[in-house]
Amino acid sequence: MCGIYITNISYQKDEILDKLNSISFRGPNFTGIEKIKHLTFGHLRLSILDLDPRSNQPMVFENLTIVFNGEIYNYKPIRKELQDLGFQFKTESDTEVLLIGYKHWGKKILDKINGMFAFSIYDEDTNKVFSARDRLGVKPFYYSWNNGQFEICSQIKPMLKGKKINDDAVSMFLDCMFIPSPYTIVEEVFKLPPGNYMELDLNTNTLHIEEYWNLKPVKIKYISYETAKQELHELLLDAVKIRLQSDVPIGSFLSGGIDSALVSSMATKVSESQISTFSIGFDDPKYDESSIAEQYAKILNTKQTTTICSPSDILNLIPKLTEVYDEPFADSSALPSLLLNKITKQYVTVALSGDGGDESFMGYDHFDSLVRNKKIIDIPYAIRKILANPALLSLFGMNSHRVKNALNTKTENDFIENIFSRKGFLLKEKKQEWMTHYQGYKHWSDNFLQKAADLNIKLWLENDSNVKVDRASMAYSVEVRSPFLDYRVIEYARSLPMHFRYEKGRQKKILRDILKEYIPEDVFNQPKRGFAVPIGNWMRHELKEEFISSLNDEFLYKVPNLDVAKFKRLLKEHMEDNQDHTQNIWKLFVLSKWYDEFAVN
Repeated sequence: MCGIYITNISYQKDEILDKLNSISFRGPNFTGIEKIKHLTFGHLRLSILDLDPRSNQPMVFENLTIVFNGEIYNYKPIRKELQDLGFQFKTESDTEVLLIGYKHWGKKILDKINGMFAFSIYDEDTNKVFSARDRLGVKPFYYSWNNGQFEICSQIKPMLKGKKINDDAVSMFLDCMFIPSPYTIVEEVFKLPPGNYMELDLNTNTLHIEEYWNLKPVKIKYISYETAKQELHELLLDAVKIRLQSDVPIGSFLSGGIDSALVSSMATKVSESQISTFSIGFDDPKYDESSIAEQYAKILNTKQTTTICSPSDILNLIPKLTEVYDEPFADSSALPSLLLNKITKQYVTVALSGDGGDESFMGYDHFDSLVRNKKIIDIPYAIRKILANPALLSLFGMNSHRVKNALNTKTENDFIENIFSRKGFLLKEKKQEWMTHYQGYKHWSDNFLQKAADLNIKLWLENDSNVKVDRASMAYSVEVRSPFLDYRVIEYARSLPMHFRYEKGRQKKILRDILKEYIPEDVFNQPKRGFAVPIGNWMRHELKEEFISSLNDEFLYKVPNLDVAKFKRLLKEHMEDNQDHTQNIWKLFVLSKWYDEFAVN
């Protein structure tokens, strides 16, 4: 887990060093800068495998030079295959395996590797740069390209100087609380989408991007539930086992939820040593799951560390949020994620997590919402428009927001998209062009829950969950590995009948039945509280002064396309405790902090 940088722009070495220092938390163990021909390579190393300096980067093999961020979990069998072909290795690292694998197979190496990765390889003989990003977008990859001049980096901060803010991206952020790929907060800088590779031909000054992996139309396996449970169990065990490879201490995050409990359970089964687990709890019992996590830890015989945090512990991390999330990012669960990684780093450098389980096994509340509203949505829209009449709704006692929302949403697909986007709620001009990049979900399955899960994977997982985990962990130089984000698990889950995963409101059915083999059901079958913090309440009390001062007219009228009058009305309603507008207010607050940090005028 590291930071990469490569450019053909003629920066001085101290300029390159300044760029790397701005994200030095990504790799505190070694900073490598090399100039090869007209290219400069930079690398920040967080040492995980083969701690010897021989595995520092940039790494060279014959005519190839690589900078690589991530982990290749199946590097050992690939290394053996290359050795059988006659290649010799000087290190014990997965970096060298990736580099020599590319030497032998070229871009076909992408079909062989299983991991989280973002890398660039320069070929001196062809004067081309080949780059790729992992299938699910676990690792970040930013690039700029302007008339043959380019920069590539793990984060956007080293590339911000001199760039102009992308007004359309601000609108996207206010829609989604993140900026979806391939866009970024500034013009001329982009994200390489997951499952894509990029080739830069520096002879012809051309850029080519191509997809090597994506979700495919669902083909349901017609197997028994018991067979599916056994196959999934074995697959998850392997996904956990290959993520336990490390030359530094490793542990596991443990909340009160199903996913982290299952990952931690499997880790205790396949690990040769006792597993360390880490949980945080809150003073407010409404948000606290630490007692459940401690029950898990006792049953699994893990070395448990629980930290109870106060509101001040979380609030003190708000400046850190802007520092390490160097694009506007408004998922408030990033704050406890930062705290969890800060604590974890005191004990281990690598941690397993349960991220990704909700997407494949229907764990989020919005899947329940879809099921509850499906009968309403199936009514022809012309009839629903009539039923949406306020007088009729009042007559039949159907004035709930949920019912009104379902009646007024045109199509099933619109209802699904509304889960992830506010459709210009805060904007004067309702812009939605960015959603064209995410329309595949309509064609991979006819099942409405699978459609929602696929959009969850392609839009939210990459741009929210993965960003949150990467920046929160890297802020404290921790590597987080998520077995549920193994592409084999994703593909297998999509092939299972929906009722194996979700049945009569029972989310994650098959995962729960696997977990029963490790933890009694009465222990884990408790209400999930999520990884949330009471931001909305803090806005009215502890943080009220800061929010009011940050969200002033000078800032608000600076935000492109913002309906300022509407937002000010929402802010007043929230502060007077008449309505809850936490999410919309938090988005503008985060944006104001980003404007301050990066001196946007």
